[in-house]
Amino acid sequence: MTERELQLIESLSNAPAPSGFEDESIALVRAALEDICDITEDSLRNLYIARRRNTGGRPLLMLDAHGDEVGFMIHSIKPAGTLRFVNLGGWNRGTLPGTRVLVRNRRGEWIPGVIAAKPPHFMSAEEKARQAVPEYKDLVIDVGARSAEEAEQAFGIRIGEPAVPAARFEYDAARDVMHGKAFDCRIGCAALAEVMRRLADEDLAVDVVGVISSQEEVGERGCSVAVEKVDPDIAIVFEGCPADDTFGEPYAQQTVLKRGPMLRFMDVSVICNPRFQRFVLDLAEEKNIPVQASVREGGGNNAAVIQQKMKGAPSVVLGIPVRYIHTPDCLTSGADYDAAVTLAVETVKALNEEIIRGF
Repeated sequence: MTERELQLIESLSNAPAPSGFEDESIALVRAALEDICDITEDSLRNLYIARRRNTGGRPLLMLDAHGDEVGFMIHSIKPAGTLRFVNLGGWNRGTLPGTRVLVRNRRGEWIPGVIAAKPPHFMSAEEKARQAVPEYKDLVIDVGARSAEEAEQAFGIRIGEPAVPAARFEYDAARDVMHGKAFDCRIGCAALAEVMRRLADEDLAVDVVGVISSQEEVGERGCSVAVEKVDPDIAIVFEGCPADDTFGEPYAQQTVLKRGPMLRFMDVSVICNPRFQRFVLDLAEEKNIPVQASVREGGGNNAAVIQQKMKGAPSVVLGIPVRYIHTPDCLTSGADYDAAVTLAVETVKALNEEIIRGF
């Protein structure tokens, strides 16, 4: 992982860009690749990245990573000046009370706030005993306003604006641990960008288009549009996927930090093409690239959309392990990012029309 790559990962992790508001994340990828790729975007904030050596008349491989993150949207302003919000994507709600957040105001400023946590001093004995996970309707964001009028006028708050966790990226280089928000799927966005850069001058047997897709966390909406525009013959989907190495029995751990990307045979949304899956796993073994395989009992991703639309393009998912996914602060590793990039590059270089027909 070069300093250039690390800087892009940091910028992407820090970018406030929840579902529907992906402008800042896709702007970073555009800036990173516009010198070597042809780039366009649509009104859903899907970013299309075409390799300049594409010729047409060859199988088209789509690389995908989603540019959104789980976040919030302001629902209303309460009389005391606190902000009701709704979720954008599936949070672990128990981690939210006490979380510092940033809220965008009408002037485009991201102002600090906190998801209110009721102090124990004001809890009844029943509340202290119960300590239930709160519903979204019972949570508010406090930016320090004392009334709805002050929230609207002095703070510039208005309904429909996004909010995200305020966690900032840090890299513990000595132990190769990255801390930050939005590694689902900004670590995948960074990997896709680096793969496009490494393939820029390669002689390939396939054409390549990368997509930073929007609104994955609310139902794979952007990819549903992008796959029809790109019309791929085959696809590799990058994900930041939930690491399972701090939960459950060791024998069942399939997404362990620092053991390489995870290729899933299935989750609740898709059974990845088993022939393409085995091709990539065998290639990783041949090239001595660390990799993990899994059978997931939950989750979902854009491979389901790609594989079920248009041509039924065979798809695999390169999931970079992320601890504590869909919480305000997560952990991931540079080693797993490096392995995902290397494996994706080697896979694209190995593909040709005959091999793809065999999938």
